[in-house]
Amino acid sequence: MLRWGDLGSQWGVNRSIAQIQALLILSETALNAEEIAEKLGMARSNVSNSLKELLAWKLIRRVPVLGDRRDFFEAETDMWQMANRVAQGRKEREIDPMLAAIDAAMAEAGKGQPLHPTVARRLEDMHGFIHTVEGWYRQMLNVPPHQIMRLIKLGAKVVGLLKFVGSKGETPTEQ
Repeated sequence: MLRWGDLGSQWGVNRSIAQIQALLILSETALNAEEIAEKLGMARSNVSNSLKELLAWKLIRRVPVLGDRRDFFEAETDMWQMANRVAQGRKEREIDPMLAAIDAAMAEAGKGQPLHPTVARRLEDMHGFIHTVEGWYRQMLNVPPHQIMRLIKLGAKVVGLLKFVGSKGETPTEQ
């Protein structure tokens, strides 16, 4: 749990959030906030705020426990689901605003004083790249996890295959 917490800070996630997620992933039963605070030696308020963040990312869920009115929590343990939810959250927080900004920049670029050709080309390259990556992400949402895993395991073989496909001289955004 401590190591997962350390990794969390490298991923841009608060250490407490990552440690709570690790505890819930490894826990055999759902835990309530008091149990989490006790096991990890954290302040109850820190646990409460971290649980809200994990719920917002849909990495944990509330589960009812018969005869107990407190909220109990369990983690998503399917690695594909976790990766998908993190990717979706990052897309909403990072990629979507970037798409909106580059689209607005492209719309403004056509008004008023003409852009220098180098600046215009770079702006178009950014626009094409971001939209290509976002389109790829949307496509990958429809691919079953077992097929994505096969693709990942193929690794360098896919890159080798791509050498025989497509025109020479294309930039990555043109392919």
